Amino acid sequence: MINSNVYNYINVLSKAADASWLRNDAISNNIANVDTPNYKRQDVSFETELKHALRSSKYVSLDKKVDALNSNGRLSHVDPRTYLDHSAFSYRLDGNNVDIDTENVELASNQIKYNGLIQSIDQEFKNLKSVIK
Repeated sequence: MINSNVYNYINVLSKAADASWLRNDAISNNIANVDTPNYKRQDVSFETELKHALRSSKYVSLDKKVDALNSNGRLSHVDPRTYLDHSAFSYRLDGNNVDIDTENVELASNQIKYNGLIQSIDQEFKNLKSVIK
């Protein structure tokens, strides 16, 4: 994480990209274990953690909320969390709750989100580069 106000959005986008990468791993693990008895689907919680951190700020504009999130060190406490999704629920008699069609849709959706985050980070660096010129 870079400690400068210039990089506030980059820091948040970087955390989100890391969470998306972790979610990709969880979904891939779910797909790999689709036939494993008693396997429970995993997912990653990040967006709700970030929303909560931004909502708890007293500032009105998103720019000021992101600045506050970075300046007081709260961003370092906003971490992705892996959890078991619907651990008491099962699609099959063997106790597994992974639906391959759902996982494939989630994987495609997450890949689009990850690519968008990487493009946003790239655009932020391009903006900084143009300001420096």
